[in-house]
Amino acid sequence: MDLLKREKAPILPEAWKLIDDEASRVLKLHLAGRKVVDFDGPHGWKKAAVNTGRLDLLGTEPVAGVSVGRRRVVPLIEVRTPIRLDLMDLDTVARGATDPDLEQVVAAAERVARVEDLAIFHGYDAAGIQGIVPASPHAPIAVPSAQAWPQAVAAAKEVLRQAGVDGPYALVASPKGYDELATSIDDGYPIRKRIVPSIIDELIWAPAIEHAVLLSTRGGDFELTVGQDLSIGYAYREKHEVELYLTESFTFRVLEPAAAIALKRG
Repeated sequence: MDLLKREKAPILPEAWKLIDDEASRVLKLHLAGRKVVDFDGPHGWKKAAVNTGRLDLLGTEPVAGVSVGRRRVVPLIEVRTPIRLDLMDLDTVARGATDPDLEQVVAAAERVARVEDLAIFHGYDAAGIQGIVPASPHAPIAVPSAQAWPQAVAAAKEVLRQAGVDGPYALVASPKGYDELATSIDDGYPIRKRIVPSIIDELIWAPAIEHAVLLSTRGGDFELTVGQDLSIGYAYREKHEVELYLTESFTFRVLEPAAAIALKRG
């Protein structure tokens, strides 16, 4: 048995497979950060922190002539959200049902994906995580109208190139920005066709992001470190329900702040 305690759950293997598959489907759709940053892991539950290679010298000497430095690390955080499911509904899978009510699984996956992407793109101060957007030294590029997207993206790309940041480049956009790029028309073409692949290499839908951010995907600039990768565990059961949970442990580091620039619509 491991920390997830799945063996103790009163859930049939067929139902577990449907639960896992549904969570995986939603996570793949909603996790945008993993598509554009370096992924380090998974390292398992025992991974507690990331070594930065830095040293903070303490201000006092315990013995005269002996200096002391404390190693600087970035601790991982653990994320967990509950999932409550009806046991009788799950048991119908053994009788051939393929459509148990898994809305709670979907909602949990969306919540955890949002936490991870918010930390990656906008940071999480309480966890000591600096996000891509606040770390960028570049002034945001304004996008005053839908038709201005191509010029704004080209200008953002030029800022990165002037900073010595090579491509390939990806534009990560909020649902509103993504839909605007996909549906707005310029000279008979959707605006996204004016951008991909003529200006940048990829356009990515990101529910957790505000506006948009252009960043290099060359590697070595942004690092997501994962201990326990996204997994569903067992908490407890009641008479008619079982409580599961979706969890992961991770941290995120911006290694090259200049490799990204925000774009603000409106």
